[in-house]
Amino acid sequence: MAEESGQEKTEEPTAKRLSEAREKGDVPRSRELVTMAVLLASSAAALMFGGILAEHMMNVIKFSYELERDVIFDVNQMAIFLGVALFDSFNGLIGFFALVMLAALVGPIALGGWNFSSQAFAPKGSRLNPLSGIKRMFSMNALVELIKALGKFSVVAAVAIGVLWSIKADLLALGHGTPQTAASDAVELVIWVFLMLSASLIIIAAIDVPFQMYSYSKKLKMTMQEIKDEMKNTEGKPEVKGRIRQLQREIAQRQMMKEVPAADVVITNPTHFSVALKYDEERGGAPYVVAMGADFVALKIREIARENDIPLVAAAPLARALYYASEVNEEIPAGLYTAVAQVLAYVYQLRNYKIYQAQKPYPPSEKDLQIPDEYRRDE
Repeated sequence: MAEESGQEKTEEPTAKRLSEAREKGDVPRSRELVTMAVLLASSAAALMFGGILAEHMMNVIKFSYELERDVIFDVNQMAIFLGVALFDSFNGLIGFFALVMLAALVGPIALGGWNFSSQAFAPKGSRLNPLSGIKRMFSMNALVELIKALGKFSVVAAVAIGVLWSIKADLLALGHGTPQTAASDAVELVIWVFLMLSASLIIIAAIDVPFQMYSYSKKLKMTMQEIKDEMKNTEGKPEVKGRIRQLQREIAQRQMMKEVPAADVVITNPTHFSVALKYDEERGGAPYVVAMGADFVALKIREIARENDIPLVAAAPLARALYYASEVNEEIPAGLYTAVAQVLAYVYQLRNYKIYQAQKPYPPSEKDLQIPDEYRRDE
């Protein structure tokens, strides 16, 4: 894709790209980290459980050489003795195997985390293609692996030479002790040498882990066009999203218009804005907005109000303040309580006039409406 479009992959991978890579089993891994973890765990296990393992092995050897003649020629007895020897050997090895197995499990997930992908098990024809195999053999990745192998060999060899040189006197001293003492000291020396050589892999892992993370990030980098295409596929094209928003607005407006006949009053600009208010005693609280709109929507609200004999009150500053500071189906702001109360008082007086033919009230003057400065909006 990048080659076809002529764009360079300069952008960091998106969350979707990373998720798709994990689904395919593509996560950062470091074989050097796993090797280091297993070898260090093995040497540590040998130090921790070496004495127990040696004791169990000695018991098995003694047990095997102390058999009586009748037992040796009894096939059934030999099977029982073999089971006992195996069980004793397993008891000596269980601690060693448990620690090594834990390292073998933790090492791979230390970088990239736990990931199981069925797609990684799917057969791929490219793996059977000889040309692809030759290409991988002479790729940059193969060159890096060769350099890592040479570097690992050099580091381990240097550490081995240094360790052997430092224990030269101990090695020579083995020939002056008794066979039992020499064997014990030799095993201890071997374990410590193994631990030092395993620890030398920390240097290799410390270099390989950042390199693997860098290579993984570089491999998944995207071009700007790929990011745009992903956004289109994920969120849809702008034209489609715009049409969806338009339909949503139309549905919301139709629902809002159905609530206008239930309003107590419609406050108008009188031409640009219309806000329909209702006070519900059962709902409690302050009056709330049942519908509002500007221009064509405002005209439609006024038409429905006239058809349903809803009072229209022209109060431009209050209409603008309600339009900009309120939301449909929510209570009006506290700062507009007084002004709205004046309008509702007029509406209730107007209702009494229609019923009892009392003195017809005058609508509140815009100058008399108490609207805080923070709610005022220019025409």
